Amino acid sequence: MLELILLVVPVFGLVALGYGAALLGLIGEKANEGLTSYLFVIGAPALILKLLTSAVFPEIFPWGYWIAYYAGMAAIWIAATLLTATVFKRSHGDAVIAGLAAGQANTVLIGIPIILKAYGEQAAFPIAMLLAVNLPITMTTATLMLEGTRAAGSAVFGKLVRGLATHPLIIAMAFGIGAQLLGIKPSGPLGTMLDMVAGTTIPLSLIALGLSLKTYGVRADVPVALMITFLRLIVHPAIAYAIAHHVFALPPAWTGTVVLFAAMPAGINAYLFAARYGQGVGIASTTVALSTLLAVFSSIIWLRVLGIG
Repeated sequence: MLELILLVVPVFGLVALGYGAALLGLIGEKANEGLTSYLFVIGAPALILKLLTSAVFPEIFPWGYWIAYYAGMAAIWIAATLLTATVFKRSHGDAVIAGLAAGQANTVLIGIPIILKAYGEQAAFPIAMLLAVNLPITMTTATLMLEGTRAAGSAVFGKLVRGLATHPLIIAMAFGIGAQLLGIKPSGPLGTMLDMVAGTTIPLSLIALGLSLKTYGVRADVPVALMITFLRLIVHPAIAYAIAHHVFALPPAWTGTVVLFAAMPAGINAYLFAARYGQGVGIASTTVALSTLLAVFSSIIWLRVLGIG
């Protein structure tokens, strides 16, 4: 248990550091906006590019890996939407945001650090492959759900295509996969630069998350947020583990990656979508804060289930 605690403490400790810096007024919102922009445009794409160019692609891709993650994601997304509308009697807009908050896991800011600490470089390719599919799926679903009633079909489709085609992470993934297929690995000064930038991404991302949590905070809708947090931290990884381990018998690094990704707290994207459309803001904000706090403990549980430590 001590080994598991030591594994997750540095990750969530940096989140706490960012939160404390914002709480004390040491770093303002404008600085956080600049930091977030750097991570979105430069830092995270550099990390993804490094992971993809250094990964060893398997000869046979385990399709059960994607099934394990997305079967669980679909289940909790639908459950959160329906429960918010029927049990908690919230509006359609609130229910849409609740589903999005359940489905949008914080895979980049918290998932990657924990998985790399647990499994090392053997998790590089599983991480990249899940991100490569997860980003377009969640962005597409969220855009259709939130834009679908506001614009014609062609307008939504055009906006969606432009958003995906210009997204820094997707561009980095395309370059990384292309480099792998061509046998190109960054080396020399270029490789050093890539390593230096990629090395800043994880610690700065965690600090930025802490800064953001101070801004968003726990605002309202605690019962709904607790329901979503339970689906996010317990139900999704349980489904992923059952399918990955018992149905498809995936290799340990693949099973661990999909389960830990599924066990991550709600992503800030859910809040950003809610704020943009003025619906379910309290639900998204409170879910991000509560699920991030409780993920400290649930991560230890899932690492224990996976046999880490």
